[in-house]
Amino acid sequence: MFKKIVGFFNGVKYLGSWEGMDDYERRRLGIFNLINFFGFLTGLCMPVAGLLNEGYLPPLAWIIAVAPAVISGLVLLFNYFQEHRKSRIIYFTCYPIITSVVYLGDIDVGINLFLLLYAVLAVFFLQRISNVAFAVIFSVSCYVSVTLIYRNYTFRLEDINYPFYVANQVLAILFIFAGIILIKKESNGYQAEILERNRLLEEKNYEIECQKILLAEKATQLEEQTRQLSELNAVKNRLFSIIGHDLRTPIYGLRNLFKNVQQYDLPGDDIKLLVPEISQDLQHITGLMENLLQWAKSQMQGNQVNPTDFDLYAVIKEVYQQTQIQAQQKYVGIKIPREDEIMVHADRDMISLVLRNLVSNAIKFTDKAGQVTIDIEEQPGSLLVLVRDTGMGISPENLKKILEQQYFSTKGTSNEHGTGLGLMLCRDFVEKNKGRFDIESKVGAGTVCSFSIPYSPEIDHEELLQQSGELDA
Repeated sequence: MFKKIVGFFNGVKYLGSWEGMDDYERRRLGIFNLINFFGFLTGLCMPVAGLLNEGYLPPLAWIIAVAPAVISGLVLLFNYFQEHRKSRIIYFTCYPIITSVVYLGDIDVGINLFLLLYAVLAVFFLQRISNVAFAVIFSVSCYVSVTLIYRNYTFRLEDINYPFYVANQVLAILFIFAGIILIKKESNGYQAEILERNRLLEEKNYEIECQKILLAEKATQLEEQTRQLSELNAVKNRLFSIIGHDLRTPIYGLRNLFKNVQQYDLPGDDIKLLVPEISQDLQHITGLMENLLQWAKSQMQGNQVNPTDFDLYAVIKEVYQQTQIQAQQKYVGIKIPREDEIMVHADRDMISLVLRNLVSNAIKFTDKAGQVTIDIEEQPGSLLVLVRDTGMGISPENLKKILEQQYFSTKGTSNEHGTGLGLMLCRDFVEKNKGRFDIESKVGAGTVCSFSIPYSPEIDHEELLQQSGELDA
């Protein structure tokens, strides 16, 4: 039963509303419908109360008694057909006029406070300021006229039926109070709904901002991946060029040599004349293949860093021995530090490749009878390894290309081939071992390539370095 009553009141409350109607307008319509519904009920009760009255009521009083039911009924009817503007015109003109007509008929039935109710409701329900001002001024003017200006009425309900008179006054007060309460309640509800919507909107905005940040990060990652793919594509093209030229030419030379030996039975002296050039080509191929394999492993992230404590001098000595043939062919001398244990903490194989590439490059770009020197200097927390040569140096343009990791190569002082991969690997491997790689050069004055290696944490390097010196290799 209670649910049916609630459902009935909700039906009356939202009479004339439609799906998609503005929520604020829907709430105002609900209050307006409820006020008119209770006005309609009051209009039905007033004639009944008049019939129960033992005193005489003039015909005009009966008209006024049934007027609320008629006016509020018309308002609800127009709202039902969604003629909301017409329903408000009827309410805010007919009610003040009918109320004033009663008093103009020289009758005081105690309904003057209703004029204030119409003024209060006009502020809330009318949209245009001009309409609000007119309705408020008209209602208040009527109230002042019938209450304060003219007070000598021929027929006074107060004298005939005082309880009925008081009931009219109380009813007007209740309507004013109920109207204000309903307006306040719906306004608070609307404000709470607005706050909730704002909260949800802020949450959505926050989610959108997070998504924007995420998209920006993804875009940055995509740009970085695109850049890396472009670089890898350029390297791929470079590698095909290297393989197509630098590998093919020496291999074809070997093939032609053995083919001539087989077909023409070359004498030993002629073969000996070709051996140094073939040996140089084979040495170039060996270094190239090793660099290519190391580069490929590094690019595929299969070349993980495995730092250990090892003797740096032992690596220097190994590189010295590995590059002796290359150095002797050009009569280049190599100086290395005095034989002493120098413990560092890094990936031994990577450091060996870095040092071998630097020494090989230094020999390649040093004139005959030149000098290559390997030095070690102490730095806070690390050792600095320097490879100096007395070669032809690097031009500022080429040095910029090297520092920017652009792939290019130049021939050595004896027309030795190069690929541009060696220095790239050196920088990459040094950085992977938490070191720093640098090149200083001046045309005609030689080049200094340097890289840092972290100390071994368990070795007193200061004491070892004080004992170290240099000797001619």
